[in-house]
Amino acid sequence: MATHDTLDGFSNDVTLPNVVPFDLTQLTRLSWELGSQTVENNDSARHSQWKHEKGWALSIFQATSNTVILRISTPVGREQFYGAAQMDLNSALPGLNSAPHWQQDE
Repeated sequence: MATHDTLDGFSNDVTLPNVVPFDLTQLTRLSWELGSQTVENNDSARHSQWKHEKGWALSIFQATSNTVILRISTPVGREQFYGAAQMDLNSALPGLNSAPHWQQDE
């Protein structure tokens, strides 16, 4: 999980892009290679997928019983991956459900 210590004034805090309508306090940034292999080559089940009106996409995958992986796709197709605790995501999902610019993609 993300650390909150600072080293010479540098913070390791990881945040989601501003377009995402929620924050997760304990978030880990995954490399593209690790994130893409985890969601595409393993038994990670897709939890949900969301589309933003300006071309962003958010896909949530269940990696383990307590861990989720978030894949955020930019309007130009770049993918960013993050790991988070399932319980943190559960408390953040109402913000996504009520966000006017995001729609769940069935």
